[in-house]
Amino acid sequence: MGRRLCAPAFRRNGAGMRIAVTALLSVTLLWSSAAQADPKQIAVLQGLDKVTARTSTFEVPIDQSIDFGALRIRVRHCDKTPPEERPEATAFVEIDELRPGQEQKVLFTGWMFASSPGLHAVEHAVYDVWLLDCKDPS
Repeated sequence: MGRRLCAPAFRRNGAGMRIAVTALLSVTLLWSSAAQADPKQIAVLQGLDKVTARTSTFEVPIDQSIDFGALRIRVRHCDKTPPEERPEATAFVEIDELRPGQEQKVLFTGWMFASSPGLHAVEHAVYDVWLLDCKDPS
């Protein structure tokens, strides 16, 4: 008898979970399609050298790499929401560490969000890098 009581409750929870996952996927797809509506050509990043306590702001063109200290940074995609929506800039960033006499070491590959710089942070002992904005060259 105990099993019969648990099975319907499990089915209800399972159906509720499927509905929640479907709703979450729908919202994610809507958000990503809205964010992709306005791709930009330049990502504006800021970096902190923790040894010297200096910050640097630099512009990285899409699919080109720049060096910041011992880091090589490449932005693959940069989006910005339209002006009528909540401000948000997102970028897909790849960051490698350059070591003399050794191969590059991948430090970070993923999405950065300007509104949440700590959400996907670069973990390095000397450098911090975060996204500020996405813009057009004009």
